[in-house]
Amino acid sequence: MKDRNVAPVSEFGAELRNQGFKVFEIKAGENVVRTYNRKDFYKICLVTGRSIVQYADRGIEIDAKTLFFGNPHIPYSWEIISEEYTGYTCLFSEGFLKVNERSESLQESPLFKIGGTPIFTLSEEQRDFIASIFQKMIAEDATDYLFKHDLMRNYINLLIHEALKMQPAENFFKHKNAAERTASLFFDLLERQFPIESIDQPMQFKTAQEFANRLSVHVNHLNRSVKEITGRPTSAHIAERIIMEAKALLIHTDWTIAEIGYALGFEYPAYFNNYFKRLTGTVPSSVRS
Repeated sequence: MKDRNVAPVSEFGAELRNQGFKVFEIKAGENVVRTYNRKDFYKICLVTGRSIVQYADRGIEIDAKTLFFGNPHIPYSWEIISEEYTGYTCLFSEGFLKVNERSESLQESPLFKIGGTPIFTLSEEQRDFIASIFQKMIAEDATDYLFKHDLMRNYINLLIHEALKMQPAENFFKHKNAAERTASLFFDLLERQFPIESIDQPMQFKTAQEFANRLSVHVNHLNRSVKEITGRPTSAHIAERIIMEAKALLIHTDWTIAEIGYALGFEYPAYFNNYFKRLTGTVPSSVRS
């Protein structure tokens, strides 16, 4: 038996950063444990062969044609067991897919959210159809077509909708422990605050302590749960979502920067400006320039 090595899922760092997506074919004969350590890219993977996936606190042994959806906020590993193992992978950022930042977050999708159903067993017909989409993506990625990114977004959305019509794998077993339940409630509460439609209805919860109070749990339990499930602290998820909404409001509204800051829970414009600059390296006004 060959030794199994550890390899990152993504070997296309520069291209991913520049384009926001990458699609490629999985070559046969690999025998590795893949760990997904990029924190900003979602993954859709079509595979044929035997493998073991550990996803958050859940696991599944795959020995069929399988479609998998990976969330960059949820750590996982993928151990390939078969000698003959083929398929396709697409990596993309939420920013690449969401042209309109006011649309629903991918973390709310049943395919990507904590406690969702990210693994699907396919029939031969389903596998062939999904493979044909990936093949079109790979072929299109090699062209100079002016609107190929728009076309790629359509293909990604087609993969998502095809999966939403399917039933999740029956042998996908999950252990709904206290940490996962708490993390899931946190993300649900976080996302329910957005999009912000009115200055008169500002963001209610902005700190881990405020979320913990609303969920009736100790803040230490909330922080441990979110870190255990996602590998990142609660404050990082909150900050990321606030900045995402701030950019959307700066682009899509005519509110003043002070009004946007207030809507996001900052009492004084200076607090919002400093917060935004600390996390993005630039000031809010630069987004509009």
